[in-house]
Amino acid sequence: MKLVRLLANLGYGSRRDVAWMFREGRVTDVDGEVLYADDKLPHERILVDGEPLDPPTGLVLMMHKPLGVTCSRKDQGRVVYDLLPLRYRQRDPALSTVGRLDRDTSGLLLFTDDGALLHRIISPKAQVNKVYEATLAEDLRGDEGELFASGTLMLESETTPLAPACLEVLAPRQVRLSVTEGRYHQVRRMFAATGNRVETLCRVSVGGLAMDDMPAGMWRALLPTEIERIFAAASAGG
Repeated sequence: MKLVRLLANLGYGSRRDVAWMFREGRVTDVDGEVLYADDKLPHERILVDGEPLDPPTGLVLMMHKPLGVTCSRKDQGRVVYDLLPLRYRQRDPALSTVGRLDRDTSGLLLFTDDGALLHRIISPKAQVNKVYEATLAEDLRGDEGELFASGTLMLESETTPLAPACLEVLAPRQVRLSVTEGRYHQVRRMFAATGNRVETLCRVSVGGLAMDDMPAGMWRALLPTEIERIFAAASAGG
């Protein structure tokens, strides 16, 4: 692929904008030699304004989504794309969130421009666990773990019961819940079905990939081995 098209697809600007970047000598190789729009060069050898080129198609990002930010491209308030460089909104193929976290939920959020990978992660058939930590408004009544694990819990306005979920009690009002589905406001609605209410909610891992100590609002690209880790627990029967 010619460099002018490559940079445009990565969101650095329109073809015309990128052509001007070449004319201004802003695109070089790692040795400092100025590159031209029709050049072809390995991705890892290209610099823009002295910085390495953004990752190619097949990109997967992880972010610690903070509270008060929406998983949307357009919203009246802040959106998750505001936390990324502007050009990440303009990539082709587009960079999309892998599922959603609502405005009042924080934690591990993935992005990718690989549609097949996105659907593989979110499909219930893949059995990729999403683990949440929640603070509840009331003490647990005691039978929630059995109910959630039964595979019979029916959420309001739905006709299909939830897949079995695993509840770990950390304290009378602190829990860790592992689910393999991603229904609308699922965790909040599960506890609402027991007469309780979720006050705080954070997703701490997706499959075998954990957020660990990443600060809120931070993001980074995943390595291929980390992408594989998403499916590791499911492959091992976890």
